Amino acid sequence: MGELLALLTALIWAAAVILLKRSGESVPPFALNLFRVTVSSVLLLPTAFLAGQASVTSASLSDILLLVASGAIGVAISDTLFHASLNRIGAGISAIIDCLYSPLTVLLAFLALNERLSTLQLVGLALVLGGVFAAARHEPPYGVAPRQVAVGVVWGVLAMVALAVGIVIAKPVLDRSTLLWAATVRQVGCLAVMLPVALLSRRRAQILGALRPSSVWLHSLPGAVLGSYLGLMCWIGGLKYTKVGVAAILNQSSTIYILILAAIFLKEPLTRRKLLASLVALAGIILVTI
Repeated sequence: MGELLALLTALIWAAAVILLKRSGESVPPFALNLFRVTVSSVLLLPTAFLAGQASVTSASLSDILLLVASGAIGVAISDTLFHASLNRIGAGISAIIDCLYSPLTVLLAFLALNERLSTLQLVGLALVLGGVFAAARHEPPYGVAPRQVAVGVVWGVLAMVALAVGIVIAKPVLDRSTLLWAATVRQVGCLAVMLPVALLSRRRAQILGALRPSSVWLHSLPGAVLGSYLGLMCWIGGLKYTKVGVAAILNQSSTIYILILAAIFLKEPLTRRKLLASLVALAGIILVTI
């Protein structure tokens, strides 16, 4: 069950990335992230209620706070940085940067939970870093300066660091919680953090404008439903019902799907460097998570 959910996560996320790349061409990163979190919260609340998993009275305050913190770091911060990076470097290079997700999660688990790192895992981490470095040196997308690519790569790396931190924080709670309840609390808690920031921002009119129906919704709405609702539940389900390492390997297969979809729908060149970088990074992921 967990393996299937992890594989579905990869397929769903690949499709969502293409749609969100289109949305990011006209919507600022924080505004697009707020839109995604709002849509997923609106969908998750009734879903959890109908499934009988909406009550928080039986949960400890510490578990709720951990999920809110996980959402604030792993969604509010990570996904905003991800959108900023995606806008600059494109879906193809971004998919390779995303390969840092698995080894960083393993590394943080080692630091926070005292899990040992084997020699193979260290070699795998080096391979992933090599793949990311190769992607960073790729020819920038048309109209984008090399310096912007460097900035985009840095933001993408920071996004993966924040995502890994969010996972490590949430994992103990996921092990003792129901799937929909955990996903809903995490996402609604994230919205509770992001909304005040949007209201206090000098650009609040532009940020909140993303919540009003417009032609941009043609891409942002299905992207949000896929990436932040269906994909989120499958991702958390994969982490809950199988080993983190197995889920991470299957999740990361999205890299190949994104490269193919970006070439088809975004007309991003599928170069040998991209393929080599992705294969090296995927090989590293397998070593890190076995």
